[in-house]
Amino acid sequence: MTSRGCPYFDPEYETLLARLNPPRVVIDNVSCSDSTLIKIDSANKQGILLEVVQVLTDLDLTISKAYISSDGGWFMDVFHVTDHQGQKLTDEGVIDYIQKSLGANEDSLTTEVRTCLGRTVGLQSTVEHTAIELIGRDRPGLLSEISGVLTDMMCNVVAAEVWTHNMRVACMVYVTERLTGGPVEDVEKLARIKEQLSQVLKGDGDSKSGKTDFSMSLTHTERRLHQMMFADRDYEGLDHSNLRCADEKGNSNITVYNCEEKGYSVVSVKCRDRPKLLFDTVCTLTDMQYVVFHASADSDGNYAFQEYYIRHMDGCTLNSESERQRVIKCLEAAISRRVSEGLRLELCTKDRVGLLSDVTRVFRENGLSVTRADVSTRGDKAVNVFYVTDASGNPVDMKVVDAIRKEIGLTILQVNDISHYASSKVQETSKPRFSFRDIISHSEKVLYNWGLMKSSPESLY
Repeated sequence: MTSRGCPYFDPEYETLLARLNPPRVVIDNVSCSDSTLIKIDSANKQGILLEVVQVLTDLDLTISKAYISSDGGWFMDVFHVTDHQGQKLTDEGVIDYIQKSLGANEDSLTTEVRTCLGRTVGLQSTVEHTAIELIGRDRPGLLSEISGVLTDMMCNVVAAEVWTHNMRVACMVYVTERLTGGPVEDVEKLARIKEQLSQVLKGDGDSKSGKTDFSMSLTHTERRLHQMMFADRDYEGLDHSNLRCADEKGNSNITVYNCEEKGYSVVSVKCRDRPKLLFDTVCTLTDMQYVVFHASADSDGNYAFQEYYIRHMDGCTLNSESERQRVIKCLEAAISRRVSEGLRLELCTKDRVGLLSDVTRVFRENGLSVTRADVSTRGDKAVNVFYVTDASGNPVDMKVVDAIRKEIGLTILQVNDISHYASSKVQETSKPRFSFRDIISHSEKVLYNWGLMKSSPESLY
């Protein structure tokens, strides 16, 4: 591998640098006509890009463009963001949350803030529930069996997120004791829960056995799901002709090559745009222990373009063809594992113990398979989203859906069909793609943007 100098940061020096040069966060609603610019300027550290992107995506914000530079000991980012309606950020609570969570006032961060989609995010406590991690082979009815076990064990599911990909399933379930409303603290009961769920995941003799574990620390659900599926190697054996991130010709459009002049490996991604795409790709590169020195992201209609200039943590580039192919496969998996296939069913009703078990049992009895689920409670309400297909992965017969809605409740279970998204043909536009080479070759634009040049070159925006 080709190696370039990669500065070593002593932990104590890095902490000192951060204290002497606290992060600067600027929320700019003036410079760009159609989006809010969020500019972060801080001392560099491993994983800082993921931290920033995670905060913005947790707030349900759309990142339409991003320009990242973190060579040496400094980190500079510019993000173009909007809310879910495509409008600039005007909520003072959200703006304050961004400035404090990414800036120098993290200690004064408010406990929670409501996102533009009505979700509540912020500081959480692990003492309120027990977090259960499950990974294994996917099959129809699995979520019903898992929730049935938890109900029989006198546990209430307060939240859950389920991803399926490449015949594998990863699940984070948050439960409380039915009687106390608090976390499960009985060691023997925890052991029984783990044993029974492990038996469910084994199914019919899966050669790649499932795993059940308890998370004892504060866990970011989606971050953890990516880690679990990556560790489970869900990227192996993918059918590249049927990838959910593929374009209309069946090509994934992810390339990796070395830029010898600059000493970087360049990862180029082109795929259908969707929420949280940047978070998913940055997660993967971070999990694979790569350092992102420069990056750009741009959405153009229905397509997204991303480019990363990366090295190993020791400063080496990716000179092995097998390693480059592994990066491509892992990114393809990260992009496609979150994409939801099937019919979207939305459930909203008064929460009760055993609700998830009852609903998923009805799905199973009517031959539906859950490909993805997002289960949450807001106050005394259960707000759940399910994506379902038939047992063979085909579109659901609407007569079956009508029967299910009548059994569960027509006003409780609503239908929102997004299956056209996966099969629609999207035409490319001729708008030129932004490349970080433009920033490397025209560094005066970056300097002007950060107020380090008084003369005005052609605007970066």
